[in-house]
Amino acid sequence: MYRVIAGLLLAVGIGGCASQNLLRDPVPESLVNQASVDNLEHVRFWGDALPAGYKFLTSERIKQLREYYGATALEGSKISIESLSLSGGGSDGAYGAGLLVGWTESGTRPQFEVVTGISTGAMIAPMAFLGPAYDPQLKEAYTTISTKQVAKAQVLPALFGAADSLADSKPLANLIARYTTQEMLNKIAVEYRKGRVLLIGTTNLDAQRPVIWDIGALANSGRPDALTLMRRIILASASIPGAFPPIEIRVTADGKPYDEMHVDGGVTRQVFLYPPGYEPMRVDQALGWKPIRRAYIIRNSKIAPEFKITETKLLPIASRSISTLIKTQGIGDLYQIYLTSKRDNVDYNLAYIPADFNVPNKSAFDKVYMNALFNLGYQQGRAGFHWQKLPPGLGAQ
Repeated sequence: MYRVIAGLLLAVGIGGCASQNLLRDPVPESLVNQASVDNLEHVRFWGDALPAGYKFLTSERIKQLREYYGATALEGSKISIESLSLSGGGSDGAYGAGLLVGWTESGTRPQFEVVTGISTGAMIAPMAFLGPAYDPQLKEAYTTISTKQVAKAQVLPALFGAADSLADSKPLANLIARYTTQEMLNKIAVEYRKGRVLLIGTTNLDAQRPVIWDIGALANSGRPDALTLMRRIILASASIPGAFPPIEIRVTADGKPYDEMHVDGGVTRQVFLYPPGYEPMRVDQALGWKPIRRAYIIRNSKIAPEFKITETKLLPIASRSISTLIKTQGIGDLYQIYLTSKRDNVDYNLAYIPADFNVPNKSAFDKVYMNALFNLGYQQGRAGFHWQKLPPGLGAQ
């Protein structure tokens, strides 16, 4: 979808002098690190902090596991910890959805102790976290929707400065609400109390920093508007700047209310395992267990270069450049996860859309394209997928 809107964003930018800023009460720079969502502790954290910034995350993880298993029950035990990281990619999320459903049918899909999601991956993540029971919804979401069920165009208002995006995201918000229910939230809370983790990434646009939201902690908070906030977080994670309006998150800093502007998590990273500054070995030392960690990363995109002759015009050049930037950023994220995996002794497993998949994509959410992509992932998963053990450039592509 980025490719579709890139050129129009330039036009909006050129005409930006005529636009009127929406009324905002942004967090002052001096208070950015103090800002918090009211009455919610440890529900979110920066995704790029130094190790000292994750002390609370480590202590909470230890506390959760001890409460569920018992204070000393894990000492000396060997335990397998499987994690799943789901990237952004818009309609290409059909690939990851298909791979998961096919993986279920192969009989080898594990229960993931940790699931993370960005953008379209944020929409898949809660269903993947709760397991195969949600496979029918996952399939429906990525094989039956069309562009009009995701976005309502408002190009002219955007070009003339009367709107902050090229599309109204209310259809997308309604779609998210359809699949994220109170029952789902309650089930996430139950799994959180078992020590399982569900994380979704957004981008704080003012701060230019990734934010990671602990959806399990939110679900377990008992906050009356927890479901509404979860839906807004997922919507923010999928809100491509310019294409969809940013999502305002109300926060408090120094006792005063402010708002933060959150957009697509893919602006700061396409996929993440956990913050590189987080050190799981500290949890291991405290619990005395001997975990075997495996990470499964699904990049909902192609990673191989795709040749295409670019017209010598402003909009095609801008569009091609932005799509190339996103692709290379995503590859960089795969390398960062690989290095983190090597440091923390995590088995690295990578999947991505193969270079020879060539079904044309005629719109942002082309049903024919998405079904073909879903079926590809499904067949691969069902047959027993061969995961890549190295990031692109170090191994086979």
